[in-house]
Amino acid sequence: MRIARADTPDGIVRGEYDGETVRTDEETYTLGETATLLPPCDPGTIYCMERNYQAYIEQNIDADGPPDEIMFFLKGHNCLRASGEEVPLPSFSEKVGYAGELTAVVGEECSDVAPEEVSDVLEGYTILNDMDAKDQEGIGAMKVFEGAAPLGPCVATDVDPTDLDMHTTVGGEERQNAHTSRMLRGPEEVVSALSERITLSPGDVIALGSPANPGTVAPGEEMAITYEGIGTLRNTLAAE
Repeated sequence: MRIARADTPDGIVRGEYDGETVRTDEETYTLGETATLLPPCDPGTIYCMERNYQAYIEQNIDADGPPDEIMFFLKGHNCLRASGEEVPLPSFSEKVGYAGELTAVVGEECSDVAPEEVSDVLEGYTILNDMDAKDQEGIGAMKVFEGAAPLGPCVATDVDPTDLDMHTTVGGEERQNAHTSRMLRGPEEVVSALSERITLSPGDVIALGSPANPGTVAPGEEMAITYEGIGTLRNTLAAE
């Protein structure tokens, strides 16, 4: 099942998503007519993992190789954007980047979760565009700005996260093409390790790293990130 959130005349609803509608037990809402898509969950924290694909590590010559420990950084709630929303152009950057990442969605409060129990505490998987200001110094300055975390379009509850094709296009040109079997650490290991450090809350999201070829996006270009079984996250960087 794929689940989405939408803003409707009846308020914010959550229901089954088919790409064009969101259906609850009481009503079916048509996106663009009676509903506007929202991020599929409301995370208190957005956790992002670094260096989880070997090809990405090899592409980035400043990287030292796979880290011995799982490495995370955080993005704030105001970084969120829904699929279809425009991402503001950061005034302080002339080199804005994208990265299409499979993302686990926490379904219940949990801590110290064993790897074999991770699937029990997750609601499913969605897509994060881990945008950055590549000409800024330091991970915080690069990764945190208004709209830097487009999320969606839905949460898929029944996909195998280690067996998904993905591709990203920017301005209609293919930029990423990979398979989640190439992740160095699977979601069970990543979520378990993070849960040892901090209590995870329902709706929190954990991005599992970018495949190779994350690059830059020009003002006015659309970024379309597709993961098999989940759908396509589409956002346009605002024109100057």
